[in-house]
Amino acid sequence: MPGGRAAEERLDTMMATKIRNAFLAGIRGLALMIVSLTGSVILFTFTIVSIVLIVIGVGLFTTPAVLTALRGYASQRRLLAAKWSDVRIPVPYRPMPTDLRGGFVGQVERCTLMLKDPATWRDFLWLLADMTVGSVSALLPAVLFLYPVESLVLAAGLWRVFADGGDAYWYGPVRVDSQGTALLAVAFGLVIFHVGIRYNPALLRAHFKLTKSLLGPTNEMTLAQRVDHLTETRHDAVDTSAAELRRIERDLHDGAQARLVAMGMNLGTIEALVEKDPAQAKKLLAMARESSAEALAELRDLVRGIHPPVLAERGLGDAVRALALRLPIETEVTVELAGGRAEAPVESAAYFAVSEVLTNAVKHSGADRVYADIHHADGMLRISVTDNGRGGAAAAGPGSGLSGVERRLGTFDGVLAVSSPAGGPTMVTMEIPCELS
Repeated sequence: MPGGRAAEERLDTMMATKIRNAFLAGIRGLALMIVSLTGSVILFTFTIVSIVLIVIGVGLFTTPAVLTALRGYASQRRLLAAKWSDVRIPVPYRPMPTDLRGGFVGQVERCTLMLKDPATWRDFLWLLADMTVGSVSALLPAVLFLYPVESLVLAAGLWRVFADGGDAYWYGPVRVDSQGTALLAVAFGLVIFHVGIRYNPALLRAHFKLTKSLLGPTNEMTLAQRVDHLTETRHDAVDTSAAELRRIERDLHDGAQARLVAMGMNLGTIEALVEKDPAQAKKLLAMARESSAEALAELRDLVRGIHPPVLAERGLGDAVRALALRLPIETEVTVELAGGRAEAPVESAAYFAVSEVLTNAVKHSGADRVYADIHHADGMLRISVTDNGRGGAAAAGPGSGLSGVERRLGTFDGVLAVSSPAGGPTMVTMEIPCELS
């Protein structure tokens, strides 16, 4: 029956995938074992020698280089853990100051800071574990695939070599001294092979879990990073608020306030002319009415810049749609927020972040079409803005136009990522942890 054949094909596909994954885990484990017994041993030796040489001054110059190489080696293992077993290992290193002095004094500071970092000593401890327990745990998946091959070689006739020499050969729990026992060894090898198919990916993942326990940050390190992050974002929030207050004060002084002062002066002149020159007074009244209308419009724009009314009344999705309608290029907005709304501060931060990204796309990308997608899933508000422009946008950081967006999101533990290869397209992705009400 067609249904039965389809089910058989699915089972065959699943089994082939399982064997392939188990085989890959064995190959990768073998490669990790080789790397652990070479790279880890070499770096462990160099690190010890370099630290000892600090006493005579040579280590002050060699230790930062060796520890930098160690961090690169550990970061490569973190990458493999994520790529091969989906084990995410955070990077716990303290950031190095950007204003270190040059020369001998700067070298001493760099060496001291790296040695004071607790993550440095956890890396060192990981090297010791990686070249011992780690290499054994990495080798297990390979052994479960290679060991059954030995049973086939024994059954093919190798058992006679041991039997003629008068020595007993044990294959696991099987004493191989005849063709029958050789076939029994093959049966045991098939059991080992089956265990490898079933557990090899899990064994490789266990190796990376061991790596994570040493390379990942401790609870104390995570808490310290959290405190540093909160301190930084608090300063950013204070600086942003101060800059926003200065902008409001400047806009009021240069715009609405100036028009209101001029309108007051016109009204004073009208009082003096209302009986002497009614026609001129009428003209001045018209000018005062226009000034009041312009002042009101500027006040509305100012309020909209602080917190757009449409954002307060209809939420983030409609506010971004209204923003898109005012752009000079075609913009498509997709919103999936399950009918809920985030807290007002989060909505405001997300709105102005999207506004800044859209403005950058219009000004700098050369695009003729922009797509904005807003959705909420797994406790995370995710926003992506994509344009079909020339690409080459700089990631958030010092000197980047997106650094302000990154700081705004950082106040709410949000993150920003930029993908902008030369030639485009450019995609800016923002995530803010929040719940919808």
